[in-house]
Amino acid sequence: MNQPKETQSTCPYCGVGCGVIIESSGNQITGVRGDPAHPANFGRLCTKGSTLHLTAIAAITQHSRLLHPMQRLTRGQQPQRVSWDAALTTAARKVADIIQADGPDAVGFYISGQLLTEDYYVFNKLAKGLIGTNNIDSNSRLCMSSAVTGYKQTLGADAPPACYDDVNHAGTIFIVGANPAYAHPIMFRRIEAARQARPDLKIVVCDPRRTDTAEIADLFLPIQPGTDVMLFNGMLHIMLWEGWLDSAYMADHTSDFEALKATVRDYTPFMVAQTCGITKADLLEAARLFAGLDASSPAQRRPTLSLYCQGLNQSSSGSAKNAALINLHLATGQIGKMGAGPFSLTGQPNAMGGREVGGMANLLLGHRDLSNPVHRAEVAALWGLPSVPSKPGKTAVEMFQAAADGEIKALWIACTNPAQSMPDQATVRRALERAEFVVVQEAFAGTATCAFADLLLPATTWGEKEGTVTNSERRISRVRAGVAPPGEARHDWQIVVDFAQRLQPNTLLPYTSPESIWNEHRESTRGRDLDITGMSYAMLEHAPQQWPLAEGETQGQARLYQDGIFPTPDGRARFVNTVYMPVAEAREARYPFSLCTGRLRDQWHGMSRTGTLGRLFGHVPELQMHPQDMARRLLKDGDLVHVTSKRGSILVPLQASADLGLSQVFLPMHWGEEYLSGLSASGQRLAGVNALTTSAFCPDSKQPEFKHAAVKVLKAELPWSLLAMAWLPAGHLQWAHQALQQLMRQFDYASCVLFSNSTALNACDQERSGLLFRASAPQAPEDALLAQIESLLNLDSPQVLRYRDKQRGQRRAALRQHGDTHTTLAAFMLAGDTRAQSWIKTLLQGELPAHAYGRALMVPGAKPPMPVAPRAAQVCACFNVSDGAIEAQLRGTAGTAQERLASLQSALKCGTNCGSCLPQLQRMVRADPKMSPASRAS
Repeated sequence: MNQPKETQSTCPYCGVGCGVIIESSGNQITGVRGDPAHPANFGRLCTKGSTLHLTAIAAITQHSRLLHPMQRLTRGQQPQRVSWDAALTTAARKVADIIQADGPDAVGFYISGQLLTEDYYVFNKLAKGLIGTNNIDSNSRLCMSSAVTGYKQTLGADAPPACYDDVNHAGTIFIVGANPAYAHPIMFRRIEAARQARPDLKIVVCDPRRTDTAEIADLFLPIQPGTDVMLFNGMLHIMLWEGWLDSAYMADHTSDFEALKATVRDYTPFMVAQTCGITKADLLEAARLFAGLDASSPAQRRPTLSLYCQGLNQSSSGSAKNAALINLHLATGQIGKMGAGPFSLTGQPNAMGGREVGGMANLLLGHRDLSNPVHRAEVAALWGLPSVPSKPGKTAVEMFQAAADGEIKALWIACTNPAQSMPDQATVRRALERAEFVVVQEAFAGTATCAFADLLLPATTWGEKEGTVTNSERRISRVRAGVAPPGEARHDWQIVVDFAQRLQPNTLLPYTSPESIWNEHRESTRGRDLDITGMSYAMLEHAPQQWPLAEGETQGQARLYQDGIFPTPDGRARFVNTVYMPVAEAREARYPFSLCTGRLRDQWHGMSRTGTLGRLFGHVPELQMHPQDMARRLLKDGDLVHVTSKRGSILVPLQASADLGLSQVFLPMHWGEEYLSGLSASGQRLAGVNALTTSAFCPDSKQPEFKHAAVKVLKAELPWSLLAMAWLPAGHLQWAHQALQQLMRQFDYASCVLFSNSTALNACDQERSGLLFRASAPQAPEDALLAQIESLLNLDSPQVLRYRDKQRGQRRAALRQHGDTHTTLAAFMLAGDTRAQSWIKTLLQGELPAHAYGRALMVPGAKPPMPVAPRAAQVCACFNVSDGAIEAQLRGTAGTAQERLASLQSALKCGTNCGSCLPQLQRMVRADPKMSPASRAS
């Protein structure tokens, strides 16, 4: 019998970089828990991290993973299995032919912030050293490039100066363009703990949408989309006027303030309030809190920590937004001390590591710049080459545009899904179709990009990889393998090294282990701002380490610039003259809504991993709109609507939300064609949310403006609809999901997601999962298509109850499952008339007794034969606590808001494990009509 094994590693999701302990038996991951010794999370995990082991079960691996090299001889056909030797030989021949015919710049590499640092390093060396092109960019371009540019323009280097512990020392935490309650949950737990320990801590949240993060705010600024520079310049105007600047710090440690001072004179409180859509009083309060001025002790400045993410980064003014915020820190001396500083929250697990090794089109290893000839010479010397290419490489948007134009002939895509995640999907798909040779190096077989690949190379993923990652606070952690790779999957760095030897046999990529790669990377940092020559793999085996940590030192720096000296030519930080520019695509009469995108609590990126678990679909809204906007357009919850921009259109169900401002709509970034699809008027398959987004990008960072697009919203007139649900065995679930995804394109609108009975996490052996398939069309499709859907959902057996009215386009099927104590509903399909979905869906998903319903399941209409209580929505995923249970508990509980929350946690355990549901719990406590205003404030 296999002995249980425990392996310390790192979570593969967000940039918090939580330590995890992988539990395994033989070659199967059996569990995961937070590592109490890891300084990023001290044992805590969010809902995504807590369920990592469930995404690695054998049934999911068998059906969702890419397990063997595959080749398409003809585009659009099913790929055929080939050997690794044949695959890499083909890749080397195709790439060599393209280089010979069109030069090295006809090749482009698009890689990922989810790769390990060692993977990143060899890809970068392959492109810039061996092939001789700078056409290598990363999906970190979509995530962090504006933060990088902002740091470099102001502070001189891409180095976040603060650390996680600063939340425990801040007087004010200024959260802008970020929703850490969803995107960085463990960081948010730290903020909550800091507030509980220090009730005088002030929290300001600035966001167009009232997110769960805003629930903790003392001051909430619901600014209009894209107006951040206007806000920050307006705050600086007030600080100047009121004399709140730290003039001594500015004189000793900064330069270039005069130009900015002249600019912000025009940003009057009236103009800023009008443009941003906030009150002048709130603007004044935000400036006072940021400056750190305490009314009770005006002579003492409290430290201010700013936390920011994609709301600032993903913008056509992203670099200006970042620089304008850092200007505020420099003007008030809020940097280089405990509890203070501009702290960008990294979106991906290793976007920082990729930046360290120069894995982007404008960077070189060790935080060197491609445009600097001295830096190019240093890299050439490190690699033993006469030179490295000086021609600027194509950044992400530019690369796919160049491929669409025929300039780039070969695309090599690794560990990312541009056919879901890139903006302006029409251009991206044209690029993938026009490129002569497309390689996709991927762990998951079902991503949208895999369908465009000529060659599919199976890569390892979390739980199987060895190497390092760097988190948001510059902390390098080890990633370790708990199990061996499945099938023929290989490590990303190994694939690159093997390909390089076939392309040009030499010793430029001689690596035999991740450590050998890391050691070369370490040497490249010598004397640089991120110097890690004092680290070793042995040191990282003992504990994660922060950079810089130079040779001879024993501990990295938690905070940078405490001496006021910056990595600029004169040692001074620079103010940037930031001028407000509106969004790239303003609302207009034809496109009157601002589309904002963002994260869901329990999902990650394109859902290739998290989308394999039904329990993580419990908090999944699609399009949201303010109720007043809906009323004016005669729209209601559940209506199917066309959302259209100048680039494309999609169909989605609508949901009311007062968290949005007027003339705004919100759509989660995760929805790609793998889960939400259909057909356009021209017969093209709908490509998810990024069919709508614009490729307009910041001129400095080249990061696209995902956070705003002008759209119109119109009700869809699709009278025929379908809803089907079925519990399915684990071995059948992923296969059926993939098969149904292929059928989605035969409807005008279709979605296919998993669901579960949402057992508590400690009882996941009792969990059941199933599929929910929705579709709409102008008229009923052919019977053969409906029969195909029924077959995939186990609705093709003789035991199935059936009803069909072909004239009206109506069809029903239901399968009951007889157990020891009662009969439940195992599967059903409603076609044509779906009004009964409200109670039949509850009957199935709630596993309620269904024997008494019998033929009533076949009766058209919405009314159940006997009352069925609506299914309560899950709030706590760890202990499967619903909103109904919470409301019932609150009805019998008195006391302050804190006391009532404690009662909920004691009685139901909700919010006591990962804590991801705490903001929602707190909102429910405050919203309870029994709460007095005084109790709500307590």
